[in-house]
Amino acid sequence: MFNKGQLAGLMKQAQAMQDNLKKAQDELGSVEVEGESGAGLVKVLMTCKHDVKRITIDPSLLAEDKDMLEDLVAAAFNAAVRKAEETSQEKMGKLTAGMPGLPGGMKFPF
Repeated sequence: MFNKGQLAGLMKQAQAMQDNLKKAQDELGSVEVEGESGAGLVKVLMTCKHDVKRITIDPSLLAEDKDMLEDLVAAAFNAAVRKAEETSQEKMGKLTAGMPGLPGGMKFPF
């Protein structure tokens, strides 16, 4: 199977990968994405850790139907979440590319 040297090398690689993954996860807290709806009338700015930083609503919508505004906010939020997930998967995928033994659909962070 493995000799001591191979196992030690494998453990060292695993520790380095774990350190890199932790660093990448921490960095995702500062990466911002923006989701929008209503052709940009409602915008949600959030980090890839899903911390909402700002919601921008065009003043023209304030006189509109409350239900429509709520739907636009929800749609913008959902768009931002999708962008955050895509960005996170892309960043983490670069770190895990070529790792043997990981299932294809495995998502990071765990």
